Amino acid sequence: MITCVVDYVIDPAKLPDFERFAAAWMRLVQREGGIHHGYFLPSEGASDEARALFSFESFAAYERYRTLFGVDPEFIEADKIREESGCVVRYRRSFMRPLLPDDDL
Repeated sequence: MITCVVDYVIDPAKLPDFERFAAAWMRLVQREGGIHHGYFLPSEGASDEARALFSFESFAAYERYRTLFGVDPEFIEADKIREESGCVVRYRRSFMRPLLPDDDL
Protein backbone atom coordinates (compact mmCIF):
# COMPACT_ATOMS: atom_id res chain seq x y z
CA MET A 1 0.00 0.00 0.00
CA ILE A 2 1.15 3.54 -0.79
CA THR A 3 -0.26 6.60 0.95
CA CYS A 4 -0.17 10.00 -0.72
CA VAL A 5 0.17 12.87 1.75
CA VAL A 6 -0.73 16.27 0.37
CA ASP A 7 0.20 19.32 2.44
CA TYR A 8 -1.69 22.44 1.42
CA VAL A 9 -1.30 26.13 2.10
CA ILE A 10 -4.82 27.45 1.72
CA ASP A 11 -6.54 30.81 1.76
CA PRO A 12 -8.43 30.69 5.09
CA ALA A 13 -11.00 33.16 3.74
CA LYS A 14 -11.90 30.55 1.10
CA LEU A 15 -12.33 27.57 3.41
CA PRO A 16 -15.85 26.76 2.08
CA ASP A 17 -14.37 26.53 -1.44
CA PHE A 18 -11.60 24.27 -0.17
CA GLU A 19 -14.19 22.04 1.50
CA ARG A 20 -16.07 21.70 -1.83
CA PHE A 21 -12.76 20.88 -3.55
CA ALA A 22 -11.95 18.29 -0.86
CA ALA A 23 -15.38 16.63 -1.04
CA ALA A 24 -15.06 16.23 -4.81
CA TRP A 25 -11.61 14.63 -4.57
CA MET A 26 -12.58 12.28 -1.75
CA ARG A 27 -15.35 10.91 -3.95
CA LEU A 28 -13.04 10.60 -6.99
CA VAL A 29 -10.28 8.78 -5.11
CA GLN A 30 -12.83 6.28 -3.84
CA ARG A 31 -14.40 5.95 -7.29
CA GLU A 32 -10.98 4.95 -8.65
CA GLY A 33 -10.37 2.28 -6.01
CA GLY A 34 -8.42 4.31 -3.48
CA ILE A 35 -9.08 4.75 0.20
CA HIS A 36 -9.41 8.37 1.26
CA HIS A 37 -8.47 8.95 4.89
CA GLY A 38 -9.87 12.47 4.82
CA TYR A 39 -8.80 16.08 4.71
CA PHE A 40 -7.56 17.66 7.90
CA LEU A 41 -8.51 21.32 8.12
CA PRO A 42 -7.65 24.21 10.43
CA SER A 43 -9.58 24.01 13.67
CA GLU A 44 -8.28 26.17 16.51
CA GLY A 45 -6.82 29.60 15.88
CA ALA A 46 -5.67 31.12 12.62
CA SER A 47 -4.07 28.67 10.23
CA ASP A 48 -3.50 28.34 6.52
CA GLU A 49 -2.48 24.68 6.62
CA ALA A 50 -4.51 21.65 5.55
CA ARG A 51 -3.60 18.06 4.77
CA ALA A 52 -5.05 15.12 2.85
CA LEU A 53 -4.16 11.45 3.06
CA PHE A 54 -5.29 8.77 0.66
CA SER A 55 -4.01 5.32 -0.22
CA PHE A 56 -3.88 3.01 -3.20
CA GLU A 57 -2.90 -0.65 -3.21
CA SER A 58 0.32 0.18 -5.07
CA PHE A 59 2.18 3.02 -6.74
CA ALA A 60 1.06 1.56 -10.09
CA ALA A 61 -2.59 1.90 -8.98
CA TYR A 62 -1.90 5.51 -7.99
CA GLU A 63 -0.34 6.15 -11.39
CA ARG A 64 -3.45 4.76 -13.13
CA TYR A 65 -5.53 7.23 -11.08
CA ARG A 66 -3.19 10.07 -12.12
CA THR A 67 -3.75 9.34 -15.83
CA LEU A 68 -7.29 10.72 -15.43
CA PHE A 69 -6.11 14.26 -14.58
CA GLY A 70 -6.98 16.64 -17.39
CA VAL A 71 -8.90 13.89 -19.21
CA ASP A 72 -11.82 12.69 -17.09
CA PRO A 73 -14.64 15.29 -17.01
CA GLU A 74 -15.22 14.83 -13.26
CA PHE A 75 -11.51 15.31 -12.51
CA ILE A 76 -11.51 18.47 -14.61
CA GLU A 77 -14.58 19.82 -12.78
CA ALA A 78 -13.08 19.05 -9.37
CA ASP A 79 -9.84 20.81 -10.25
CA LYS A 80 -11.79 23.84 -11.53
CA ILE A 81 -12.95 24.50 -7.97
CA ARG A 82 -9.33 25.06 -6.93
CA GLU A 83 -8.41 27.03 -10.04
CA GLU A 84 -11.42 29.34 -10.08
CA SER A 85 -11.70 29.98 -6.34
CA GLY A 86 -8.02 30.35 -5.51
CA CYS A 87 -8.59 28.38 -2.30
CA VAL A 88 -5.22 26.59 -2.64
CA VAL A 89 -2.14 28.80 -2.51
CA ARG A 90 0.27 25.90 -3.01
CA TYR A 91 0.63 22.22 -2.22
CA ARG A 92 3.28 19.56 -1.80
CA ARG A 93 2.79 15.86 -2.39
CA SER A 94 4.79 13.04 -0.79
CA PHE A 95 4.36 9.28 -0.54
CA MET A 96 4.56 7.11 2.53
CA ARG A 97 4.11 3.47 3.43
CA PRO A 98 1.77 3.05 6.37
CA LEU A 99 2.68 0.88 9.34
CA LEU A 100 -0.64 -0.14 10.83
CA PRO A 101 -1.40 -1.62 14.27
CA ASP A 102 -2.09 -5.10 12.85
CA ASP A 103 1.13 -5.23 10.78
CA ASP A 104 3.61 -7.91 11.83
CA LEU A 105 7.08 -6.51 12.40
